[in-house]
Amino acid sequence: MRTHRVPPSRFPHASRMRRPAPGKRGGERDHVSCGHVCAGSHDPQTAMAEQEPLLPAPPPPEPPGAQWRNGAAFWLLGLCNNLPYVLMLSAARDILQPPLPPQVSVNGSRYDCNPVSTGAVLLADILPTLLIKLVAPFVVHLLPYKVGVSCWSSGTGAAGVGGALAYGALLQVGLPLPHALLPALALPPLTLLSYFFLLCPPPRPTEPPPPAVGLTPREKWGVAKGVVGQAGPLALVYFAEYFINQGLLELLYFPASALTHGEQYRWYQLIYQVGVFASRSSLRCFRLRRVWVLALLQVLNALILLAAVAVPFLPGLAVAFAMVGGEGLLGGAAYANAFLNVAEQAPPHGREFAMTVASVADTAGIALAGGAALGAHGVFCPRG
Repeated sequence: MRTHRVPPSRFPHASRMRRPAPGKRGGERDHVSCGHVCAGSHDPQTAMAEQEPLLPAPPPPEPPGAQWRNGAAFWLLGLCNNLPYVLMLSAARDILQPPLPPQVSVNGSRYDCNPVSTGAVLLADILPTLLIKLVAPFVVHLLPYKVGVSCWSSGTGAAGVGGALAYGALLQVGLPLPHALLPALALPPLTLLSYFFLLCPPPRPTEPPPPAVGLTPREKWGVAKGVVGQAGPLALVYFAEYFINQGLLELLYFPASALTHGEQYRWYQLIYQVGVFASRSSLRCFRLRRVWVLALLQVLNALILLAAVAVPFLPGLAVAFAMVGGEGLLGGAAYANAFLNVAEQAPPHGREFAMTVASVADTAGIALAGGAALGAHGVFCPRG
C-alpha cells in the first residue's frame, strides 16, 4: 500500500530526538536511550523518518465537475427508475375501468367501484421490485452515498410529479390510454446514457486495493439490528401511505364535484407526488433523525381517511386534496431522511448492506399495503 509521511509538526513526540546524556560528547550516541531507533542507522534523518507514523495515501482527487455530473446522473437515474412506476399507479383506475360510459357506475354503491382494486396494479408494480431487492446485496456496488441519496431522492420525487402530470396532460389533450403511456419507452435509453456517459467513474487508485473482506453472518446481524430504528418506521410510513393511495383514494369520491371520478383520482395522485417531490428535494435544508414521528403522523392520516371513506364527513374535495398533499410531504421526508440516516450511522464496512436492508423495508411496506388495499376494496365494494 502506498503511504505518505505525516509532517512532524502533527506528531511532535515522534520527531523529537533525545539530547545526549550528561557526560557524553554531542557526537556520541547513547544506545540505551535511543533504543531501536538508532540501531542499524547512523543518519539522524533516517532515524526520524523511521519514527514517523505512516498513514494510507489520500484517495486520488476527483476530476473537475465530478460532483455536479454525479449529482445530475443520480437525479436522472432516480427519475428514470420511478417514472414508469408512477405512470402505472396514476393510470391504475383507468387501466382497470371496464369499457362503460363514464356516467355509468359499475355497481350501485356510492363509491363508484371498479371490479378490481387499484391495489392490484400496485402489487404488479412492487412485487418484482421486492424480489430484486432481496438479491441486491450480492450485486450492488459501493457508492458515494451522501451525494447519491440526496440526488436520487430528488430525482425519484421529480418522477412522481412528472409522471402524474404528464399522464393527466396527455389524457386531457385527447390521447387514448395506451398511447398516453408510450413516451415511457424513452426512459431505458436515458438510463443508459446517464449511467455510461454522465456519471463519473471513481478515480483509479495508483496501486491495487486490498482484497475485499465480506461481512460475517454475525456482523450482518449487527448491522441489520442497527438499521431497525430507521427501517421499521419507514416500512410503517409506506404501508400507511400506499394503503391511502391505492386502497382509499379510489373510494374517496365526491359526486358533487365538477371533476369526474377518474379526474379526481388523477388529481389525488398528482398532488401526492408534488408533496413527495418537495420533501425529498429539501433534504439538505431539513433533517430529521426521529423518523418514527413521521410514521405516527402517516398512520393517523390513514385512519382519518379510512373513516372518511366509511362515513363521509369531509366537507369537500379541497380538504381531501390538502390531506393527500400532507401525506406526500410525510412520505417523502421519511424516505429521504431514513436512508440518509442509515448511510451516516452505519459503519463504513457495513454501509452497503445497511442500505440494502433499509430498501427492503419500504418495499415490503408497499407490498403489504397492496394486499390491504385489495381487502378494503372487497369490504366497501362487495360483488353482487
